[in-house]
Amino acid sequence: MKNLLIIYHSQSGNTEQLAREVLAGCRQEADIQSRLLGAFDADLDDLRWADGLLFGTPENFGTMSGALKDFFDRTYYPAEPYKLNLPYGIFISADNDGSGAVRDIQRIAKGYPLRLVSEPLIANGEINADHLRCAREFGLAMAAGLDLGIF
Repeated sequence: MKNLLIIYHSQSGNTEQLAREVLAGCRQEADIQSRLLGAFDADLDDLRWADGLLFGTPENFGTMSGALKDFFDRTYYPAEPYKLNLPYGIFISADNDGSGAVRDIQRIAKGYPLRLVSEPLIANGEINADHLRCAREFGLAMAAGLDLGIF
């Protein structure tokens, strides 16, 4: 069984809605154990548990949330000896285009190192049924790829 970790932060509740749908999609793969954690609650032990990662954040001031940045700050150097090389994906709740948050997460992820394995999911504006459907499919695709050994 492989482990898929979803780390997210939400203030308005938009990213949390996406995260819960991503988790529901992941759980459609029976052979994948999925865990959803807030960015302030996740740590190095959680990273070491994971075989794949999904990061969710609102776009704040054109970048990721401070909470997700805090997660990276707390785990980056302690993770170095493990050379994690894990597959990951990104989902963003954005009022703008989300590109700044994606860019900054990708820069940091390279150093772990992590491997981006999917196009980022960016939900612009108020979260709607289409965003939630896409989030569920996003989670399922990551879980299925992990289960099949594609990632």
